[in-house]
Amino acid sequence: MSVTRRALFATTLASIAMGCVFPALAQELVPEGPVTTTALINVQSKSEEPLNPAMLTLQLNGKSMPITSVKPIGGHNAQVAILIDDGLRSSFGNQLSDLVSFINSLPPGMQVLVGYMRNGEVYVPSKDGGFSTDHAAVSDTLRLPISSGGVSASPYFCLSEFVKHWPSNQPGPRFALLLTNGVDPYNGSTSPLNQDSPYVQTAQEDAQRAGVAVYAIAYADAGYRGVRGAAMSGQNYLSQVTQATGGESLWQGIGNPVSLQPFLKEFSKDISESYTITFMADAAREKNDTLERFKLKTSQPGIKIHAPDGVHPGVDLQ
Repeated sequence: MSVTRRALFATTLASIAMGCVFPALAQELVPEGPVTTTALINVQSKSEEPLNPAMLTLQLNGKSMPITSVKPIGGHNAQVAILIDDGLRSSFGNQLSDLVSFINSLPPGMQVLVGYMRNGEVYVPSKDGGFSTDHAAVSDTLRLPISSGGVSASPYFCLSEFVKHWPSNQPGPRFALLLTNGVDPYNGSTSPLNQDSPYVQTAQEDAQRAGVAVYAIAYADAGYRGVRGAAMSGQNYLSQVTQATGGESLWQGIGNPVSLQPFLKEFSKDISESYTITFMADAAREKNDTLERFKLKTSQPGIKIHAPDGVHPGVDLQ
């Protein structure tokens, strides 16, 4: 044990003996050994056969690890954040009725939030700024985007800030649906030949640390009208983030979707077909930014699994 850790440990023991523990010191203590960790996965079955947990194999950082539980999320405690780019074209107003229908069709008890991405942050118009099971009240917060070129800044700055300060202190499976063009204007070029943005990578890793499965529906921004290369670049970035977090990019066509309804239906189906898996992850070297490589496979025929590429030890989604 290092000198610093011995001193910190001695200070904490003394505090306990005196009947108090200083929160700042307690937070600095790094857990030793493995800690219970959960990850959110999506299971797609060609034959509609249920998932057989016995046929799953898990590797963390290339080492085989036992799985202690596999549970369907049920939906009652899931948290769904719908994040709308405030720079979207005004034609997005034609899609609001589909979003209203989607929110009001969610299972009772499922928590939902609508937020607007602009200037690197997410603005939540609800009174308490958090998730709610009152679906009708949440759908009432939907509005037209500002539709001004440049107001959205980078959706990846917004996503990073949002997942790092997830507006709920309750455990539960976490989903985020981004409605944005996906373009990163701060990477020096919006060409699809320049697909190596550190800001996109950071957003992806922040979502993994928070245990958030990111989904996306690409929709054009007012500031990138007619720029096909930028649209392709944005869609490529959205695919990168969604795949790395165990989600999916639901629309990648040329132009805007005529209706959001089929993609929202697919998103709802994916939520209902998601599971949490529990396992032990080594926290001996844990830091706030630790990510362990996560690889989940199944030998079950006809089953396809979407899972995050990385997990943070100690994440609790149950």
